[in-house]
Amino acid sequence: MENEKNSLLNRNKIKTISDKDKIQFCNYLEVVKSFAKITYQSVYVIDYEEMKFEYVSDNPLFLCGYSSEDVLEMGYEFYFNNVPREDLELLALINNLGFDFYDKLPETDDRKLYSISYDFHLKGKYDKPVLINHKLTPLFLNENGAVWKSLCIVSISHNRNAGNVTINKHGSDILWRLDTTKKAWIEENKSKLKEKELEILRLYAQGLTINQIAERMFISPDTVKYYRRKIFEVFGVKNVTEALSFAVDNKII
Repeated sequence: MENEKNSLLNRNKIKTISDKDKIQFCNYLEVVKSFAKITYQSVYVIDYEEMKFEYVSDNPLFLCGYSSEDVLEMGYEFYFNNVPREDLELLALINNLGFDFYDKLPETDDRKLYSISYDFHLKGKYDKPVLINHKLTPLFLNENGAVWKSLCIVSISHNRNAGNVTINKHGSDILWRLDTTKKAWIEENKSKLKEKELEILRLYAQGLTINQIAERMFISPDTVKYYRRKIFEVFGVKNVTEALSFAVDNKII
């Protein structure tokens, strides 16, 4: 437990913030709060100078039965109290290797374009584990390029196991997947759909049935089923719900 605490509390702790850094934001939390009002997802902000939570939305998924005020006050202790031990070890690994990846980015690269996504369990106040997907992206950097504040988004995971760690760069066709056994980032091409597959997926997202999609696209229901199978193969999923979750998680639709 001590190693996990040291990793989470010290790996990216910022020691200095200049006046120039502080000019970056004024009332930025009002924007974050506004976003939290219009999403079902849980939203919170991490401050790496103070090593605390700066804001926690009242969306219930992340709260594990606590109030947002309770979680805000607990800060990192919330993880230590509500994440199972094996997943806490995973979080420590992700934290170390994620910031190692970030530190190696070229200085000319726009580091705010990168985000990391991973799954872990929350056991919560009532000890009922749920697998959540956690996305983190930089909000502010200090003048040395280190992450100062991060925005975190929490939703239900469509996967079955913890892990599934990827780093995405906005606007890029490349992603990096973490091999937790080798402790290495593997570069991959993002999954791509053909135009008709993408159109069918968007219609599924609107709640249309196979027959309704077929009528809308002037094709047979069997053709819709064919394209649906191709979507499942590309994404490596088994049903439409998983396909839609994968597409949302990976910004495909």
